[in-house]
Amino acid sequence: METDPTAPATAGFDSFGLDASILQAIKEQGYTQATPIQAKAIPVVLQGRDVMGAAQTGTGKTAAFTLPIIQLLLSQANTSASPARHPVRALILTPTRELADQVADNVAKYGCHTPLRSAVVFGGVDISPQTAQLRSGVEILIATPGRLLDHVQQKTANLSQVQMLVLDEADRMLDMGFLPDLQRIINLLPQQRQTLLFSATFSAEIRKLSGSYLRNPQAIEVARQNATSDNVRQVIYGVSEGLKRAAVVHILAQRAAAGQSAQCIVFSNSKINCSRLARALVTDGIKASAIHGDKTQIERMQTLEAFKKGEIDALVATDVAARGLDISDMPCVINFDLPYNAEDYVHRIGRTGRAGASGDAISLFSPGDEKLLADIEELTKRKLPVETLQGVAAEAHVRHDRERSREGRDEGRRPRREDREDRRERSTSTSYAAPRRQPDDPLFSQPYEPRPRTETPAAADASSKAQEKARKPVAALLGGLRK
Repeated sequence: METDPTAPATAGFDSFGLDASILQAIKEQGYTQATPIQAKAIPVVLQGRDVMGAAQTGTGKTAAFTLPIIQLLLSQANTSASPARHPVRALILTPTRELADQVADNVAKYGCHTPLRSAVVFGGVDISPQTAQLRSGVEILIATPGRLLDHVQQKTANLSQVQMLVLDEADRMLDMGFLPDLQRIINLLPQQRQTLLFSATFSAEIRKLSGSYLRNPQAIEVARQNATSDNVRQVIYGVSEGLKRAAVVHILAQRAAAGQSAQCIVFSNSKINCSRLARALVTDGIKASAIHGDKTQIERMQTLEAFKKGEIDALVATDVAARGLDISDMPCVINFDLPYNAEDYVHRIGRTGRAGASGDAISLFSPGDEKLLADIEELTKRKLPVETLQGVAAEAHVRHDRERSREGRDEGRRPRREDREDRRERSTSTSYAAPRRQPDDPLFSQPYEPRPRTETPAAADASSKAQEKARKPVAALLGGLRK
């Protein structure tokens, strides 16, 4: 694996030799200067080299591979109506549907003035429109592994002419959960191809594993490995588990009082807690909604669209939104739960402070999270002291009293079943008394003595015949007697 330290840290897009149609599309998007990852990666990709590109989130990694892909495929672009003239030549794999949609949007924007066709396929939506689009022919295909294999099985996607493979967020793509599907897809590709891996984090295991997919790749790193952006202010607040919800409400109220934007992404580790927290925040008067893997793709897309329009202030999400969610002006990220995987922390806080903007990454630390925090500090090589969040306990009591008063406005109403059960549980837990012992029965305290056998053989034989006679009707109902 080679590293090119002499590559320029920044450059204009017109210095890469890109086609005029691509430069026009870049200009229409308002860009003139390439970011460091773009300046270093684009020339190498244009040379046909395999690449492992690592850069902080929000630094333009997507354009670092989409622009040279479009440039390299232009020589084969055509306006023919025949699907056979538009085979899949570039395959871009992503771990999440949201990231696939974002990459497809970038490809469409940068290739809008070229004859190249592109399509995106992912699960959770109707497969029929995707099938029709693939059958019409596309040169650039963006996909999640599972849905791509569905199309391969239905013979609507042919990967035999793929010249370029991109693994976006490669650390997750090479995770054990994706590895079987990924291996099946790679087995369908030509061996002679160009492979590009891009991510914000590369662990030692991922680097070793990627060696089986790349040929003498050039490593391009524009920042210290697994580093977080200096534009993001990272704060850790020590909060007990029961006060986390109050802490989120308090933080958002503080930001609103300071004239800051109320929008934020709140990350939770589980889908069920994600939904519960979103509903709880709504009762606190916060415009909130949840997004996680159990939501349908239509629901997820609608929620994201509402969030981008400002109709939702708090987007409560699992790590499904930690990668690929590109919102240019995201002021704040809150880790309601510290992530189990330290690398997910880098991706979570990378949703803010993008494209040179500043942002806040606030994490709630509870007893038992010591190992998680230590892993994050080891990965990022940064000490994150735990601070105290003032006013949370008092605010939690005020909110609790307000809810209780709202529930009990009708003093004469019958107590709720939950209230009765809570009181019963408290009374039994605080005033438990063991049941009084019943007096011993002399019959059960006597030792067992077998009764003497008094039946004669003839009497025993008669008793056995009587039992057999009584058993016949029952046995007949069960299918007859065994012989």
